[in-house]
Amino acid sequence: MSKGIPARAKHTLKTEWLLGITMGVMALAALGLGKAFGQIQNSSLHQKLYAWAAAVVLIITGVYAIVHLSRAIGRLVTRQSNQGAGATIRLVTYGLGYVVLIIALLAVLGVSLDHLLIGAGVAGIILGVAAQQSLGNVFAAIVMLFARPFVVGDHIRIRSGVTGVLDVKVLGLGLTYVTVMTDDGVLLVPNSILLGAGIGHLKRGAAPVPSPAPWEPPSATDGANANDATYSSASAATDAPTPSTSPNASGQDASEKGLAPGTPTL
Repeated sequence: MSKGIPARAKHTLKTEWLLGITMGVMALAALGLGKAFGQIQNSSLHQKLYAWAAAVVLIITGVYAIVHLSRAIGRLVTRQSNQGAGATIRLVTYGLGYVVLIIALLAVLGVSLDHLLIGAGVAGIILGVAAQQSLGNVFAAIVMLFARPFVVGDHIRIRSGVTGVLDVKVLGLGLTYVTVMTDDGVLLVPNSILLGAGIGHLKRGAAPVPSPAPWEPPSATDGANANDATYSSASAATDAPTPSTSPNASGQDASEKGLAPGTPTL
């Protein structure tokens, strides 16, 4: 037992590596013998038998090699990072391994690869355009797996034009999304957004970024209250008595009535 890894798990990992490498060597040997001594078209019976036998051995050993090597690589990545990253690498290794196996099998059977590669290239372009965002997330997951800007359990700050500024805790890494915990709950962030965002590790006790208050449109009641207040102010200004601007107004009224200025009038 070393570095907290159980002896049984360590033994299983070594077994996976041993079986995968052994089956891979046998698959390469079958490929070489089939190409050297086998031929399907315009050939004798012995050459056809060699080619078919090599193809069968190639399929069996190739599948076993892909399965065991993918498991070994996935467990190794899981030990180094986390379970989600290991599953991602295992899935990618499966896909690449089967693509290589199909190409090797067609080479043993004598199938021309020129037209096949052209068709595969055209299909790859169409698929890439159709699934651009999904493939971008997958490749972003692979890049972050090797770059390792954060691991599961880290408290990080994300600065992005899409998400703004977020202080989160990383809960898991997947093939297309990164699961984080925010103040509002669990959030799934696409890998491509995190790959293009600024990421920093938060120190213990760092103050979180305050979330902006959500904007609410003004209601009809608020508008009516504002209009009523404006109308009341205007009415009060209109109904207020207008002060006399002439200081001799009272004196002129008294003179017209034949009284001395300053005499009170009834």
